[in-house]
Amino acid sequence: MASYAKPENALKRAEELINVGQKQDALQALHDLITSKKHRAWQKPLERIMFKYVELCVDLRRGRFAKDGLIQYRIICQQVNVSSLEEVIKHFMQLSTEKAEQARSQAQALEEALDVDDLEADKRPEDLMLSFVSGEKGKDRSDRELVTPWFKFLWETYRTVLEILRNNSKLEALYAMTAHRAFQFCKQYKRTTEFRRLCEIIRNHLANLNKYRDQRDRPDLSAPESLQLYLDTRFEQLKIATELELWQEAFRSVEDIHGLMCLVKKTPKPSLMVVYYAKLSEIFWISSSHLYHAYAWFKLFNLQKSFNKNLSQKDLQLIASSVVLAALSVAPYDQRRGASHLELENVKERNFRMANLIGFNLDPKLERGEALSRASLLSELVAKGVLSCATQEVKDLFKLLEHDFLPLDLALKVQPLLAKISKVGGKLSSASSVPEVQLSQYVPDLEKLATLRLLQQVSQVYQTMRIECLSEKIPFYEFSVVEKISVDAVKHNFVAMKVDHMKGVVLFGNLVIESDSLRDHLTILAESLNKARTMIYPPAKRASKLGEVLPSLADIVDKEHKRLLARKSIIEKRKEEQERQLLEIERIEESNRLQKQKKTEEAEKKRLQDEIEQRRASRIIEEIKEKEYEEAKSMVTEKLPLKLAKIIGDKMITKEEVMELALSEQLRERQEMEKKLQKLAKTMDYLERAKREESAPLIEAAFQQRLVEERVLHEREQQLEIELSQQRHEGDLKEKNRLSRMLDYKMIFQERVMSRRQEEFDRRRVEREEQLNRMIQARKQEREALRKQIFYVRSEEERLRKLHEEEEARKREEAERRKKEEAELKAKLDEIAEKQRQRERELEEKARLEKEAMLGRSTDAFSRSSEPPSGTHLSETAPAAAAAAAAANGPATAAPPQSSGKYVPRFRRQSAEGSGQAPPPEADRWGGRQDDRDRPSQPGDRWRSDDRRPSSFGSSGPRSTWSSSRNSARGSER
Repeated sequence: MASYAKPENALKRAEELINVGQKQDALQALHDLITSKKHRAWQKPLERIMFKYVELCVDLRRGRFAKDGLIQYRIICQQVNVSSLEEVIKHFMQLSTEKAEQARSQAQALEEALDVDDLEADKRPEDLMLSFVSGEKGKDRSDRELVTPWFKFLWETYRTVLEILRNNSKLEALYAMTAHRAFQFCKQYKRTTEFRRLCEIIRNHLANLNKYRDQRDRPDLSAPESLQLYLDTRFEQLKIATELELWQEAFRSVEDIHGLMCLVKKTPKPSLMVVYYAKLSEIFWISSSHLYHAYAWFKLFNLQKSFNKNLSQKDLQLIASSVVLAALSVAPYDQRRGASHLELENVKERNFRMANLIGFNLDPKLERGEALSRASLLSELVAKGVLSCATQEVKDLFKLLEHDFLPLDLALKVQPLLAKISKVGGKLSSASSVPEVQLSQYVPDLEKLATLRLLQQVSQVYQTMRIECLSEKIPFYEFSVVEKISVDAVKHNFVAMKVDHMKGVVLFGNLVIESDSLRDHLTILAESLNKARTMIYPPAKRASKLGEVLPSLADIVDKEHKRLLARKSIIEKRKEEQERQLLEIERIEESNRLQKQKKTEEAEKKRLQDEIEQRRASRIIEEIKEKEYEEAKSMVTEKLPLKLAKIIGDKMITKEEVMELALSEQLRERQEMEKKLQKLAKTMDYLERAKREESAPLIEAAFQQRLVEERVLHEREQQLEIELSQQRHEGDLKEKNRLSRMLDYKMIFQERVMSRRQEEFDRRRVEREEQLNRMIQARKQEREALRKQIFYVRSEEERLRKLHEEEEARKREEAERRKKEEAELKAKLDEIAEKQRQRERELEEKARLEKEAMLGRSTDAFSRSSEPPSGTHLSETAPAAAAAAAAANGPATAAPPQSSGKYVPRFRRQSAEGSGQAPPPEADRWGGRQDDRDRPSQPGDRWRSDDRRPSSFGSSGPRSTWSSSRNSARGSER
């Protein structure tokens, strides 16, 4: 990791790397600067560095680098200059959007600019092969190669920005803007899967915001500005969900808005509530929940009437008509009849929940199942004047369907009103938030309601009616459809009727259905048997029966009271156990979340460490390569001329020539093998031809014999078939005469069944085609995901294999280099040891020679010590002895003559003081005085030289000389 004294230096270095085409290295340099601990204080150059950093991230599509850099920059400028972070994020999103739009325009240009050289030529073989292998067109491939990567990066950009700004109170507006842009992205490109994920992300952000309330920069939802931003985001989410027709996600968005309103306990603006109820009514209509749809329209009408001052009378009349028709479209009977207790509880809970969503204040005394009903809604519409605001056709229709009793003319009078109502509708001019109102959508349900009312009124007047007459009274449907409607009405006890197709009539009245009689047959049998037993065996004490029952009544009441108390305690215990289990589950989920977060942080640290190690390893490999390259260059410059001379002199063959000879030898062998195979194939052809010539007449004879046998067999079977056909024909004629009497009835029944089955077949075929299309899309997505997973696994294995091979090569090169260095070090050590041994031998030889010389000189001096001393003799022998000593010691131990006055031993100075002579003048240790060197020898010098001689024959003379020679030898050895 490079270290920069100033941030500007890193920016300059990045620009230099970009100019030479190394954008990845430039991005890494800026990333190291941003994540370093040295530059944690905000500076103005850091903003320019972040601009360049996000530009590089967008160019290289590195979303992870962008996220790391933005998180680090948020830490730097959160408390100092948060507007800088806002500018950087806006620049980042703008660049990502521009790149995605540019990629899409390029893909369209490639598709439009398709150029074909020859219009009459067919497709190329490679194009056909590619189309059969890939199974997709050119546009699909261009989108997958150009557009999809940039759309993925743009989606990752939105997710990154939302994750960074999710708990930042100073950038709430930017968070809302990013969410709106992400919604528009999903809407523009029909990205339904990404829209669901985006809604889940925003939902999780709000949940975490409410869960962790002790964060420092947490947005405050009680503030009006923050609440308005969050509500605007949820309402935009609701609009996009309805436009994409994701009704389940739209309903969840409605629940999010309601939960947000309950959280802050504040009602939003009326304009937003109009959008809320408009989308809620659309969702309920799509889900066929007509009762909730009508209630939502009723709330929408109240809002428009109370707060919209620009609402015209025509628009108010249209909305009121829509409310009344929506209420009339609700089924007039209770659909909960015959349901189980669990289903009834679920329905009650759902009604209570929908009432809260719609915004009705329920009476706590009423049951939850009776909270919302058709009767109560119609009574409210009449009481609050909604019906009076509707059009005259709607009023007349309401009067006919709810108040008038016209058993025979109801449907005929309703039909023209429905024809007029179906033409009413359009866009509201003074209520822009309300969707386009079309009253024609209620016509099918109103026709069904009119049919049910007519059946109900006819059943009160008539007991029997012909099917043809009843079909004439109901012009909306055929009788088969009326029969289906009546079955549902009879099931829910709205009307009592029975159809007799044999007689062609419809029976009305309190008809007992077989299933109702079979339901209580065991009870009726038990009661009858009990009566018979009582008649056969009458009770003995009939009067005392009441007296026997009354004493035990108090015990029964007491036991029942205790049982209820025990049941209450059991219920309380179960509630406590359930609450404890819920708390335990929340604690486990929290611990799992913390562990997952810890694992994520550890994985991130490990990834950063691995990246550092990889960069370090790559740098080491580069250094090794550079070093090897330099060594190769030096070896080429040093050894190439010698090799050329040797090749020219010895006529050596090169490696390329060896490869050429091997290839030529292989080519020659291959040619010989091909010749042998051709000769063998020719021989096989001759043999096969000879065998076929011999077998041809035999095959022909067998074929002729087979023809004769098959002709006889054919004639026999043909005669047998003729006889059987005659017999079957006679039997069929008899059967035809017998069945011709019922042909007319059969044709009538067949036409009826075929028409019904044709309708059922068409409906099921449409459903089957839709199901097949969904299955094809799902399988296509699964195959695409599987292909991507296989490609990722293969690329990851290839990358790991390459890394393993590079590591093995590096280890081999390191081992070879280590062996080479050890060999060189061993050779150097051997050479040094050999020189050391040579020097020791020389020193031992010198010491031996010196010892021999010293021993010979000491015996000579001892023999001459008995002669009388003479000045001339002493003066002549002293220099000779000094020269011999110098020759014995060698150059390393040779001392200058005493005449130079460099050094005088202590015993000589003492002998000179004892003889009464003055000591020589003090001289320099490393060189004598110049006047002493130039002065001629005096008699005092001879005596000084003479004084030195006897000292060499003392007890310490030879020993000191030997020790001095040894010391001088050791010094030279060192």
